[in-house]
Amino acid sequence: MESSTYRSIFKDISSRELNGFRVRKRPRFADDSSQFSEIGAFEFVHDDCATPPMALSFCKTSRNAHIVAVTGEDGYVSLYNTRLKLPSSATHEANADKARVSEWLAHDNAIFDVCWIKEDTNLLTACGDHSIKLWDTQEQKCIGGLIGHTGSVKSISAHPVNEDIIVSGSRDGSFALWDLRNSKRRRSHFSTSPIDIVKGAHSPNLKTRGRHGKAAAISITSVLYLKDEVTIATAGAADSAIKFWDTRNLTTPLTQTSVHDRTKQKWVRSYGISSLSQDLNGVYISASCMDSRIYLLNVLRLEKGPIKSFKGCDISTFFVKSKLSPDAGHILSGSSDGNAYVWQINNHTADPVMLKGHNGEVTAVDWCSSEIGKIATSADDSVVRLWNINNSCYSNTRSPSSIRKREFTIPKMKRRKLFEEEEAKGSVIAPQPLLDPPLETSMAEIRTPKSIKKHCSNLNLSSNSNSDSNLNLNLNLYINETCEKSPDPSFGSPSSVLNPPPSLKRKTILDYFMAHS
Repeated sequence: MESSTYRSIFKDISSRELNGFRVRKRPRFADDSSQFSEIGAFEFVHDDCATPPMALSFCKTSRNAHIVAVTGEDGYVSLYNTRLKLPSSATHEANADKARVSEWLAHDNAIFDVCWIKEDTNLLTACGDHSIKLWDTQEQKCIGGLIGHTGSVKSISAHPVNEDIIVSGSRDGSFALWDLRNSKRRRSHFSTSPIDIVKGAHSPNLKTRGRHGKAAAISITSVLYLKDEVTIATAGAADSAIKFWDTRNLTTPLTQTSVHDRTKQKWVRSYGISSLSQDLNGVYISASCMDSRIYLLNVLRLEKGPIKSFKGCDISTFFVKSKLSPDAGHILSGSSDGNAYVWQINNHTADPVMLKGHNGEVTAVDWCSSEIGKIATSADDSVVRLWNINNSCYSNTRSPSSIRKREFTIPKMKRRKLFEEEEAKGSVIAPQPLLDPPLETSMAEIRTPKSIKKHCSNLNLSSNSNSDSNLNLNLNLYINETCEKSPDPSFGSPSSVLNPPPSLKRKTILDYFMAHS
């Protein structure tokens, strides 16, 4: 897997300025699965033993987005290249050997969740042994451990900006906040303790017991670090409530909402939530509920509850997950009936698209963030299947208006030296000037007519015999006389412009009709 270096904001802005944006049209498909095609399938197998996958996740950066991490019950982590052609004629085990980039034994127990951080150079694994481990994906080496939960860690999520901050949810009913920079050296790796932990986050007010005297389930099934950088969303197995916590004050929830309206129906069975997900912009949150429905919430209107719900799948266990697409256009979900389902958010009343092929409960699913339309599904049949929307349904081309070209000119001194060398060699013709030379235009000389000059020279303005009134009278008479006559344009006087001869006047459509008449 290619490593991706840290990209600053300046590099992102300069790359956007030079390369522009790619036109990403949202895929549109009909109500059947003919628009989807399976592009490959491989078996999650280690040491000739196939195990059901528990979690999978595509890399987050565009450079490595084709790499998918898969974890299973046996504690292994495997990375696969999804761009390779995996023929359907080959066995799933052969395709796995072909697509596998690397693998290593991360835990001695089941890995329930996985999370990419630090530009895909590190990987977090949440395990049933109550621990979270931080891995260097290049060397497959554990570089840190997060110790503090007393139950299986079910879910982990990273801060949207500062990926040293992690939140985790556990079966012990608590969620914890971690800072990877707050670590201590322990043997071969660093150990981190939680900076804050909230116990009994989703404990019901009245703890009921079943027939065998066991306490009601209080497990935290899913946690989510929201895009506002300060809020954490948590969901549990006890009820359908989603709680939102302010990381600056974790004593009580900031707010909470339920996917079921209890004001209309007082006695409503409590259904747990198996997973939460959010789109790339953090506007919407999807919640997979154990009533076999997926609910969509608007983060800006949490008090109104779900704005849409989607049905058609079968969510019978907490292992069935769903994922909101990065552009918030579709929802992908697994199902206990052995199929995967895709809904269009803008048409939630329509039947979902059914993706058939698995032979067991479809559990973990994910969208590829950069390759639009590519999805991955895993099931209890130990097979991971890759799907893609047909190329005719979407476009990933670059907009012509976004293609920009920056031209650079040669410095003046280098340009002059280059031209002199070319002329000395005689290989090229004398260079043309970079700028067009100014146009040579002949300006008409504006002068006083000669007759006026001659007349004015004959006048003796300093003579005492003529009064001022006579002088003004003579001048006015002469000016009126000369203005009545149209001077020849050859004189170039201002009068020729203001009163041109008929031959130079601009003709109108009326002049053509008058000429024939």
